[in-house]
Amino acid sequence: MTKKPAVRRGMTARRITQALKILSSLNVHREQQNERSALVLLALLGMTPSRSWSAATDPMLGITEMMNVFRDQFGKGYAPNTRETVRRFTVHQFVQIGLVVANPDDPHRPVNSPANRYQIAPALLKLARTLGSPAWTESLAAYIATAGALGRLQPRERDMPLVAVKLLSGKKVPLTAGG
Repeated sequence: MTKKPAVRRGMTARRITQALKILSSLNVHREQQNERSALVLLALLGMTPSRSWSAATDPMLGITEMMNVFRDQFGKGYAPNTRETVRRFTVHQFVQIGLVVANPDDPHRPVNSPANRYQIAPALLKLARTLGSPAWTESLAAYIATAGALGRLQPRERDMPLVAVKLLSGKKVPLTAGG
């Protein structure tokens, strides 16, 4: 038996609101407290409009796969040309603040690889599974404490390997490795 569209819309809206509650509770930057970011979080938690938070999972997904979840599970279609927006303005920030892990199966995969995959960080999965339960408040406090008083939840510079290049003047300049 399929749920009626109005019921499904209500369940979808409720699930998005709950995902936004998680992001807000973590003091994620305002620019990432939006529907797109909520949908990314939901996709990376394997959530559906009707799945219980306690049943959240940690699928490893690429950007296009996430966008398919937005459409198939939540009825939110994003045009294929918005893939880069999802990556740059949500997924990248989530990786930078430690909510999401990039390429857990191959951390050395090039940044521009079409095989890039993302997975929710294990500690965030554990926290998300408590949403709506009596354990939520305590779990949130524990998560924030382990995130280094939100230090990990703030944007930071990319930790990239540098190559020392010596100029003709003798001065050494660190550069990122590249082609």
